[in-house]
Amino acid sequence: MKTKYSLIGLLTAAGVSLAACAAPTAQPAQPAQPSEPAATQAAAPVEISLRWRTRPDNKEEADVYAKISDEVAQKLGVKLTYEPGGSETSSYQDVLRTELAAGTAPDVFWIPGTDIADFVQRGLLLDLRPYANATPGYSDSNYYPEPMFHLTYNPETGKPGEVLWGLPRDVSTFVLYLNMDLINEAGAPDPRELAKEGKWDWAAFKSTAEKVNALGGDIKGYGMNAWWGPYGAFMNAAGGGFFNAERNACNLNSKASLEGLAFARGLYDAGIAVPYGEDSEPPFRAGKVGMFQNGRWATPGISTVTFNWDVVELPKGPSGHMGNWLFWGAYVVNKNTKHPEIAWKLVDALTQADVQAQVAARGTNIPSRVGESVFAEFLKILPDKNNQAFLNGLADKPTAEGPLWTGSWPDFDQVMGAKVSDVLTGKLSVEEFGKTVCDEAGKAFKQ
Repeated sequence: MKTKYSLIGLLTAAGVSLAACAAPTAQPAQPAQPSEPAATQAAAPVEISLRWRTRPDNKEEADVYAKISDEVAQKLGVKLTYEPGGSETSSYQDVLRTELAAGTAPDVFWIPGTDIADFVQRGLLLDLRPYANATPGYSDSNYYPEPMFHLTYNPETGKPGEVLWGLPRDVSTFVLYLNMDLINEAGAPDPRELAKEGKWDWAAFKSTAEKVNALGGDIKGYGMNAWWGPYGAFMNAAGGGFFNAERNACNLNSKASLEGLAFARGLYDAGIAVPYGEDSEPPFRAGKVGMFQNGRWATPGISTVTFNWDVVELPKGPSGHMGNWLFWGAYVVNKNTKHPEIAWKLVDALTQADVQAQVAARGTNIPSRVGESVFAEFLKILPDKNNQAFLNGLADKPTAEGPLWTGSWPDFDQVMGAKVSDVLTGKLSVEEFGKTVCDEAGKAFKQ
């Protein structure tokens, strides 16, 4: 797909002097009057205005991006309006699709890595490759290769590197946020020490959750939110996963995937987890949950709690790995923006090292730029906390979040999410899930 784009030029209005001349007539000539030059007035510069949006996990994260927006606006000399989108995963993307169809979408917006292919194949995103190629110092290699494979993938040729659909904002892995006050009160071993000793596995994790849960009242041992990331980590840790290696067929019914889902189901059957479907972050922040599974983006909100908190990497499952994810999302540009060159400059500015450092400094995420120096700086943030747990997740062969170029991720996720919800709320057995899920979810792949 080769599309030519013309760069926006700056138009400068110049005044032109007009001379008025009297035409000769049959009447006696009148004395010539000095011509009056037409008034010249420089056109007032037109202020360029762009809207951009992210999906913040909480108010604290939204405040981070609002401040960055003001700083970048000053740097670029344009007016930027930052719009925090809804935090619900499905509705955020659905709202964007609706707005894009109606012509009311922002110029620049963030979307999860899983949705890149869907937005590209709908023709909603601008190819930024011409603008990137004209930008001194830009290189695809500045960012993690896993996200860049998908962000440079040309669906017409099946090759990466030919186009550029956006730039990754940040990356993250899962950790367990810990309420150390509850864990100590329950008399459970310190999960951080167990991890250092290589003893932090599913059995140790479940034992810790049970002990915290035994404190009684409205205390729960564990909580995760209702989306594909948390339960997918259990499937990955068992050696399974959503798809086959080629990502062109369903793998939800594999023995390993079902083993991971069965372990997660056991946490709910035992009553030691916040009921599936309820947001686990508010009760965790209220001091009612021992371990809460989430990514780095939850840190700004959790850092405001009054109890003693920290993080630990995910426990290792039967595969010998945590089953972690390399989460990422990207800033992309509305194909119909009126200011494509400036929109690219905004994307480029939002992913520069200094801006990413500001985001990371507030605890929101791990920069998407690569390099040991990035890790070193990341470890200095909240130095009293176990930041290494996030990097340990990156080092333990995480499964990269990614779209389906051979199918529809939204369709797959819709079927999978509904059926997993039925399993984790006790409406459907793991066995029945395995018998039927791929018959339905497999329809999301192109035949």
